[in-house]
Amino acid sequence: MGNWRIFGETIAPGEKRQTVLRVPVGGLANAGEVSPGGRRGDGYEMPVILINGARPGRTLLVTAGMHAGEFNGTPAAIRVARALEPSEMSGRAIFMPCVNTSGFWTMHPRMLPEDGYNLNAGYPGRPDGTVGERVADFFVREILPQADFILDLHGGSRGERMTPLAFFPTNPGAREASLKAAKALNLGCLVESQATKGQYSYAASALGIPGLLVERGEGYICDAELVEANRRDILLLLAHLGIIPETPGLRDEALKRRVFKEAVYVDSEWDGLWYPAVGKDQPIQKGQLLGTLQDLYGDSIGEVRARCDGHVLYVYTGLAAPRGEFLIAYGVADSEEK
Repeated sequence: MGNWRIFGETIAPGEKRQTVLRVPVGGLANAGEVSPGGRRGDGYEMPVILINGARPGRTLLVTAGMHAGEFNGTPAAIRVARALEPSEMSGRAIFMPCVNTSGFWTMHPRMLPEDGYNLNAGYPGRPDGTVGERVADFFVREILPQADFILDLHGGSRGERMTPLAFFPTNPGAREASLKAAKALNLGCLVESQATKGQYSYAASALGIPGLLVERGEGYICDAELVEANRRDILLLLAHLGIIPETPGLRDEALKRRVFKEAVYVDSEWDGLWYPAVGKDQPIQKGQLLGTLQDLYGDSIGEVRARCDGHVLYVYTGLAAPRGEFLIAYGVADSEEK
């Protein structure tokens, strides 16, 4: 394994290095505030841990904090990166424990506060665009091509209660490797995604790089048990890719997995108060009542029913549901079970 030249750094075999990536954004960064590193306006800052193993192998990119209020992936990524011993690795790892740093430090629930950009839906970005577009473009040019596999850790957005799950890409060049990796993790729901504009889904559709988006938790809650589950899954994935030796006892051999070929997403058709009638990780039948919407006087203005048999993946548990607000997502039931 030779020297690794990446992001202007040269990492020797068996070396681990912490650094900061700075994306040129042509003006104010970090939401216009002085960043924790003491800089203002000289680039959008993202921490990164680079690990060059002692032997040749594949490269895993682990990202977390793409959505600022989804916390469970960040400490998991930090803990794994700190614990890994490069001398025991066959391959390389890139850990980015907090991508949306401006949103994180300003406690934004989801997007980049500079421009409202969704870093999981706006690829490939533009080199001369807004802050978010330039960050996405930097990923496309500088980060994604370094990876042989991508793991993007999410934690449920504001008001979303999640069934722990992994999305894998439908792109033929990346689908099978992604699904095989998903089955190596401790996740019971695996969902094929048609998306092409998110970080991992763009990498799959445009670059043929396999990857997964893992969801655990709900927005603005950092849960120790879910952090630990993410930590274990990162280690399981590293072992699956042959980067580290397998660690006994991490894999849940009794776990039953369902592979859903499609997910149905339902948004509100009205401005109303949302009262869900089902919870996460629950089987549902075609025509079943999933929830109702009422006005501010308590009168019913609409209801949501299942379009087919399925299984609840995640559900919005907030009260205010303006027109277009996400309400519920479920996997269709005629999918594979393994």
